[in-house]
Amino acid sequence: MTPLRQRFIEDMQLRGLAPTTQRSYIHYVAGYAKFYNMSPEKLDLEAIRQYELHMLHEQKLSPESVNTFISSVQFLYTVTLEMPWGKECFPRLRVANRLPVVLSPEEVEEFFCHIPSLKYRALLRGGSAHLRSRCHQSERHRLQARIDPRGTGQRPQRPVCDALRPAAETAPALLAGGPARWLDVSLVAGA
Repeated sequence: MTPLRQRFIEDMQLRGLAPTTQRSYIHYVAGYAKFYNMSPEKLDLEAIRQYELHMLHEQKLSPESVNTFISSVQFLYTVTLEMPWGKECFPRLRVANRLPVVLSPEEVEEFFCHIPSLKYRALLRGGSAHLRSRCHQSERHRLQARIDPRGTGQRPQRPVCDALRPAAETAPALLAGGPARWLDVSLVAGA
């Protein structure tokens, strides 16, 4: 192990970088040195820029990976080698904001049709239903859904009510209790 690498590792440990971050930084700095076949202390900002372009266009790495490389060499040069380079010397790539996939109502219904258990459908539909398990001495854990609009200031969402309605119709005795009603969906057939 070279003295530069040893000092780089010690500096990362002194600053409390996570072991996974340390491994990542060592990986990127080693690749950088191997690309130029010389020690990073002999390279300058233009070499960093050229290697960054190589990573992006030749290796086709993601912007997140290139930015991790930038973080590693920034740490190497500013902390370990104590170069007087500011953060502006290490420009980062813009990471595109990825939008989540939004399903149509039909796709959502199709998804829920593949879930055979009523209690799991109710769990996944979520909404304002509060779910918890309660254990009695003579019974095993039972999944219970409590519909309590007072907790959120609004009524339960319609999909939750629709998901629980078959249980209420097939087993009306399951609705019991005072103002906050509990519906034990574990006892419903097929649940």
